[in-house]
Amino acid sequence: MRMARSKWFLPCFSVLLGIVIFAAQWIGGDPGSGLESLGIMAVFGAVVLFGGRSETIRGLRGDGRDERFREIDIHATAIAGVAVITAIIVAVLVELARGHNGSPYAWLGAIGGLAYLVAIIIFRLRG
Repeated sequence: MRMARSKWFLPCFSVLLGIVIFAAQWIGGDPGSGLESLGIMAVFGAVVLFGGRSETIRGLRGDGRDERFREIDIHATAIAGVAVITAIIVAVLVELARGHNGSPYAWLGAIGGLAYLVAIIIFRLRG
């Protein structure tokens, strides 16, 4: 947890993820797009690293977190989760309407649903 609160964690993670995406796209035969992806992730990492006075960036980075930002983060995560779940449900329905079985979207929905149920049970038992 302490490492994730370092101002270096998110920028370094962004660049590392950019390198992994680049490698995947290179293996897939599209190194040009891989370089674009790496560039986007590196620019994002630089913005997060050097945007030090912005409260929002410090909160994203982890070194400016307080109780208020943790609450904002929880709400933002919930909204993002609803958006992804909605997109997965729509994708499953589109695939079913096309006569397909809904995979891999159905698997993603199942993973999300199971994770939600497990979290509810764990938080209920802890509370």
